[in-house]
Amino acid sequence: MAILADANTRILVQGITGREAATFTYESMQYGARIVAGVTPGKGGQFIHGIPVFDTVALALRTHPCDATIISVPARLVRDATFEALSNGLKLIVVVTERIPRRDVVAMLEQAASVGARIIGPNSLGLIAPGKTRLGMGGGSAETVRRAYRPGSVGVISRSGGMMTEISNLLTQSGIGQSTCISIGGDPIIGSTMLDLLPLYEADRETQALVLFCEPGGTMEERLAAHLKAHGSRLWIIAFVAGRFTDRNQGVRFGHAGAIVEGGRGSPASKAEALREAGILVAEKFSQITDLLREHIGSIV
Repeated sequence: MAILADANTRILVQGITGREAATFTYESMQYGARIVAGVTPGKGGQFIHGIPVFDTVALALRTHPCDATIISVPARLVRDATFEALSNGLKLIVVVTERIPRRDVVAMLEQAASVGARIIGPNSLGLIAPGKTRLGMGGGSAETVRRAYRPGSVGVISRSGGMMTEISNLLTQSGIGQSTCISIGGDPIIGSTMLDLLPLYEADRETQALVLFCEPGGTMEERLAAHLKAHGSRLWIIAFVAGRFTDRNQGVRFGHAGAIVEGGRGSPASKAEALREAGILVAEKFSQITDLLREHIGSIV
């Protein structure tokens, strides 16, 4: 069973007339996502791949009720787009835009929390429930998503959108399916962390294990480890910590904006140590992820 979204989830796309949004809308529909409406102010009345476009979220929802929205608008407009979605009752918001001012992100998260909504991202490729739906652009084309992802019982949380697909493809090639795969975003401030999402996977009885793709910077993994050390989890959790070369090369610029290491805090070595102490299985090599799953869980699909 998927978390957050499934085949019945009705999806709105804010910024649907943009080139990137129009492309992932088409590919997501080809995969089976139920995209029912789009919004671009000033372009109401148009159609994108047969999807009606409205000037406002309120107008779109009046005739096309939705459960979730994907926001793909310029960074300076994301705050207003998010507030518009929240004020119209949308409870799941996936923000694919990057380089959003931090004060805007903080305001978005505070408003979402006040109305009980969840934000994935920003700077996220979205989420995929294999065989059911996709919100965002993870995996690229529908053909690639079908090839790299397959339904199963292993959840995937990744700070990197690209590595979400790499991990899922590794699992698929080993005959291991996935329940829900989430690209949480690589920015320093994001809406849903690994710890935020853990209870959802734990509540899904069909998810047996969870694979984490971790990166240098921040303390997200350390906070997850502290929680697991205190409370444990029914899930087997396997982690791969990328960027070990940064432990020897302090000051190297590494990928995402969230990759900021301060002293020993946020380094790959400190993350791996904290995760191990919490009982998480840490893969020394990327290819070892499937070996650890097989060794500790046995037959898993």
